[in-house]
Amino acid sequence: MDDAVNQIPSAEVDGRLARLGRGLWPPRCLVCGERGAGGRDLCRACAGTLPWNRSACGRCAIPLPAPANLCGRCLRRPPALDAARAAFVYAAPLDRLLPRLKFHDDLAAGRLLAALMLDDPRRPAAAAATALIAVPLARARLRERGYDQARELARPLARALGLPLLDRALQRVRDTPPQSSLGALARRRNLRGAFAAGFAGAVPARVLLIDDVMTTGATLHAAAAALRRAGVARVEAWVCARVP
Repeated sequence: MDDAVNQIPSAEVDGRLARLGRGLWPPRCLVCGERGAGGRDLCRACAGTLPWNRSACGRCAIPLPAPANLCGRCLRRPPALDAARAAFVYAAPLDRLLPRLKFHDDLAAGRLLAALMLDDPRRPAAAAATALIAVPLARARLRERGYDQARELARPLARALGLPLLDRALQRVRDTPPQSSLGALARRRNLRGAFAAGFAGAVPARVLLIDDVMTTGATLHAAAAALRRAGVARVEAWVCARVP
């Protein structure tokens, strides 16, 4: 009897449990508290206000007033990233959802945000990527929070895309002050030597770096530079939101 039970695929079991859970506890919008729609913790009204980043620079994801491949800054000085894509502009209601994930241990917000990133028709092409890597937290902040918000986004993204998530390939080797308290130049200086990369097996040819928010891009550029030094040929960023 036990053997028969064990033969049921885990994905099928997870699906049944998820349907049962939705029946017992209908989803509630994490933004306004109304009933969720489509099995998600987001109502139709709040979903209609999502600030999709439809027109953006292809190298730094900064929102642009009109469609263009690159912004002027990236044309003048190409960054370490080969490409960057942000699903949203950092504005309401993302400015409520992302802090819930980042600072308040709300992993349900992380699952919702990952699902929304997958809804983006302009998301990076999974077929062209080799692996996903989440930008790691500084060790002190990881101890404080007990989880890494970028990894909480990366895990469901990797499962949905059928790509490996490389947990140990990128490490923060130097704890740094929080970037939020620094200006653009200080952010870049703050992250010098902060990352190291290495691979136990073959070096992936094309990596998708996952993070929650891109502000100036200093963290992602520093991580991309470390991956390039480790032999990665192409590094792209895929983030949930871009600060304009």
